[in-house]
Amino acid sequence: MNIEFDTYKQKLNDCRPALDGLAESLNMAGMRNELERLHAMQEAPGFWDDPEKSQKVAIKVKQTEAKIERYEKMVASWDDMMTICEMAAEEDDDSMLDELKQSFEVLEEQMETCRLETLLTGHYDKNNALMSFHAGAGGTEAQDWCQMLYRMYTRWAERHGFTYKILDYLEGDEAGLKSADIMIEGENAYGFLKGENGVHRLVRVSPFDANARRQTSFSAIEVIPEIEDDSQDIEIRPEDYEMQVYRSSGAGGQHINKTSSAVRLIHKATGIVVSCQTERSQFQNKETCLKMLRSKLVEIKEREHLDKISDIKGVQQKIEWGSQIRNYVFMPYTLVKDTRTGCETSNVNAVMDGALDPFIESYLNCLATGNWVQK
Repeated sequence: MNIEFDTYKQKLNDCRPALDGLAESLNMAGMRNELERLHAMQEAPGFWDDPEKSQKVAIKVKQTEAKIERYEKMVASWDDMMTICEMAAEEDDDSMLDELKQSFEVLEEQMETCRLETLLTGHYDKNNALMSFHAGAGGTEAQDWCQMLYRMYTRWAERHGFTYKILDYLEGDEAGLKSADIMIEGENAYGFLKGENGVHRLVRVSPFDANARRQTSFSAIEVIPEIEDDSQDIEIRPEDYEMQVYRSSGAGGQHINKTSSAVRLIHKATGIVVSCQTERSQFQNKETCLKMLRSKLVEIKEREHLDKISDIKGVQQKIEWGSQIRNYVFMPYTLVKDTRTGCETSNVNAVMDGALDPFIESYLNCLATGNWVQK
């Protein structure tokens, strides 16, 4: 009966180097030094006189403490499991075997999550993510697919403890949605979601076709990081954009459809359009739009390695065949396959319910290694 405990003892010994390596990869020593520095800032005279600055530091303290605590709990869990193995061998007691199995599975999952976080080395990976949904050509069928993707990503966010805020939501003519913008808030939101940027293709028997014919639909997802106003020297002047106001519609609060509080900004130089309708006032919606526009300009400038904002061209990727990053097939068989990484699953229902982790993990691994699938 002790053979299984011996097996788990060997598994624990095998994973210990990886656990120790995570301390270095996560820079635990640096985090502890950073936490001491942040605590010293909080204790300095007059620190709390600046609410905005003190709030940012407080959030950073909480995040750093959580990371340190999470790693220390993994080490403590490893120690506890090793103790269980040794006690079971001495006392010939198998009553703790089920708990040992469960604890080891949890430790493996936690270590994998931490390993993925070490791959998030991009400048904006820790930021919130601004996610935009755009239905492709195809009317109701494409708009229904766009709403399915909206549900998929909001379910993923909820499952991982992220919160999301609806900024703009334009319903479809008969069903689904034409476009939507949401802010997914939480540490590393952009880092995990950046690989979802692109065109998503659906193949299924259309529920909107009386002849039950197979339809192919496309929707585009755009993911950019939320970028703080003071992170880049970018000035957006009133003469740089056209502002339109309109009545809110779709998902929103009590003010929806009552006043023309929704705002749309069109950046003249690039043609980039941003909208917000869910804040309480026209002024708040405009401020949110300006923040979204600034984030888009900075992200595009850096992605395209441009010297000046004026070099940005507002050319959008076509939402059509051949440009997709992922295929979702509902019939004649079920398959979801990423065209870049080769990651695939036949469990379509789970994916549409937010089970996107294998695709996110494979993208981050390919990004780190450069081992992409050749189309």
